[in-house]
Amino acid sequence: MVVGFDQVSKIYGNVRAVDGLSLRLHPGETVALLGPNGAGKSTTLDLLLGLKHADAGTVSVFGLSPREAIVAGRVGAMLQSGGLMDEVTVQELVKLACELHPKPYRVTDVLARAGISQIAGRKVNKLSGGQAQRVRFALATAGDSDLIVLDEPTTGMDVSARQAFWATMREQADQGRTVLFATHYLEEADAVADRVLVLHRGRLLADGTAAEIKAKAGARRISFDLEGEIDEAPLRALPFLTAVTVSKSGSAAGSGQTVRMQSSDADATVHALYGLGVYPRNLEVAGLGLEQAFVAITEAEEAKEVTQS
Repeated sequence: MVVGFDQVSKIYGNVRAVDGLSLRLHPGETVALLGPNGAGKSTTLDLLLGLKHADAGTVSVFGLSPREAIVAGRVGAMLQSGGLMDEVTVQELVKLACELHPKPYRVTDVLARAGISQIAGRKVNKLSGGQAQRVRFALATAGDSDLIVLDEPTTGMDVSARQAFWATMREQADQGRTVLFATHYLEEADAVADRVLVLHRGRLLADGTAAEIKAKAGARRISFDLEGEIDEAPLRALPFLTAVTVSKSGSAAGSGQTVRMQSSDADATVHALYGLGVYPRNLEVAGLGLEQAFVAITEAEEAKEVTQS
């Protein structure tokens, strides 16, 4: 086991940032940590890295306390902000990180892996946001760590830099390292993660592959085009709908509408649609993407909390 959270809680006044969280991470996994703002993602990472201490429960990393694991060089971390000294060059900062690591890599290799060799001589305070993120990644991978923790790692990076970054992280996982990352880019989690954890108000709502998370949402997407105008009220009254939007299709042939729905029973919804005497064109039925599933799961939890209160 790489990481263990056992009934961990962290409380700030009346706010339970982490609420009885239990989870396990295993060697070689690439794990995405998802959740809306205030879900407890950053606090969870802070507890894992020993930057904060739990008010209840225990956190272990390779069977050690977080601080012991980090001192042993078993954890590399890339935080969302901070951690960079201004009046030094990129190479000087990376060299320092390598010298401090118990099992360091060569500075030139770290610079190349992070894609920052060409800016090695630049002062840190002269970097763009994306360049600063790549420097933070270099610091997180300055030595041979078994766990790499990343908080919003690709913020500020352009598309090509993000693609190169995740190619490098896949190499790290292929070498047996565990990668844990928090992100707002759900398409990254869908494409990269072996496993997805969904947090909401400090609690674990879902834990599984991206496909399992999508299935857990229990809904499918339905989309189609309609000719002319139609009263939306009968559409919104169709059975098993969880969401519906109607917009102009923009067809060059004249007026028309594009309808997008989410349904917990797509077969029954489509059957009822034809019962309205409506004849959809370009009808498509598909599973939810990870983003839609994430929204559906968190909204369902919020609705349940409102009902219980």
